[in-house]
Amino acid sequence: QVQLVESGGGLVQPGGSLRLSCVASGSFSDIYGMYWYRQAPDKQRELVASVNSAGNKYYADDVKGRFTIARDRAKNTVTLQLNNLKPEDTAVYYCHAGIRTSPIASAFYWGQGTQVTVSS
Repeated sequence: QVQLVESGGGLVQPGGSLRLSCVASGSFSDIYGMYWYRQAPDKQRELVASVNSAGNKYYADDVKGRFTIARDRAKNTVTLQLNNLKPEDTAVYYCHAGIRTSPIASAFYWGQGTQVTVSS
């Protein structure tokens, strides 16, 4: 059974920073792309950043220059450094990953989410 577990959310003032982490555990042979999504109240879940198996990174326009995604393949982790946070960054942040569970099977998994609140 594969699990993604996030940590690192919290309450921070505007302009502050947080570092989110996500670790994959369980039985699998490889992880393809790793992603961070977020969902604010009454809004659709949106992609924030991603890193694929080749290390190529993507950022949504409104987080470019403020957020940094990083991946450690040896530790099966992905982190998201959030800098210069704004109130509009308030949301539940979810880790998402494509994972190979057997030679002929792969699937996408979600973490349980971690709350980020930016408020003075």
